[in-house]
Amino acid sequence: MSFAREASRAVRSTFVLWLLTAILYPLVMIAFGQLVFPYQANGSLIKNAQGTVVGSALIGQPFTSDRYFNSRPSTTSYSTADPQKDDAGVLKTGVSGASNLAPSNPALLERIQGNNDPNPAKKIEGDLNRLKAAGITPTADLLYTSGSSLDPHITVEAARNQVTRVADSRKLQPNQVEPLIAENTDGRFLGIFGEPGVNVLKLNLALDALQPTS
Repeated sequence: MSFAREASRAVRSTFVLWLLTAILYPLVMIAFGQLVFPYQANGSLIKNAQGTVVGSALIGQPFTSDRYFNSRPSTTSYSTADPQKDDAGVLKTGVSGASNLAPSNPALLERIQGNNDPNPAKKIEGDLNRLKAAGITPTADLLYTSGSSLDPHITVEAARNQVTRVADSRKLQPNQVEPLIAENTDGRFLGIFGEPGVNVLKLNLALDALQPTS
C-alpha cells in the first residue's frame, strides 16, 4: 500500500475522530443537559422574589451583616476584581479559586485572632472576637475557609448558633427563623456522602421574605 493512501486514511480518521469528539459529542451533551437538567446546566442560578438572578446555589457569597446568616469566610472574598477597574467584567461572573493558608501562617492567625496594633487604621478585630461579641458560638466553618474557598454552605450548627442574633436584628421571634434552617438544608449526596449543609444564600432569601411580628 502506497504512502499517499496511508496518509489519506490517517487524515480521514483524524477528521472523523475530531468531528465526533470535538463537535458532535459536546453538542449532544449540551442538548442532554438542557433537556434533562436545565437548572444545573445553566449554573443553578437563584432568583429573588422579583425574578432577578442574585447568585448561584453552587457559589458562596459574603454575608457579614447582623441581619443575615453569615457565610463561610473566603480567602478570595469571592472576587479579586477591582470595582473601579473591572474592564473584563469579572464582577459580573465572579472568580473561583482558593489560596488557603497553613495553620501556622501569621496572616491566618491575624484574621482569626486579630491584633493589638495601637494604630486604629491597622488594628484588626479578628473573626473570633467578632463572632463572640455578636453572641455566636464560633464553629470551624465560620472561622476557616473551605477547600475551594467558595463553599455556599455552612453547617446546621453554625446556622443555629446565629438564630438569636438574626432574630433580634430583624425583630423576629427565634421560632420564626429556626424552621428556615431545615427548609434550606441540603442533605448528604446520594444519602451517604458528606454532611448536611445549609445553603446560606437560599436561607437569607427566605429570611427576607419573613415579616416582623407585631
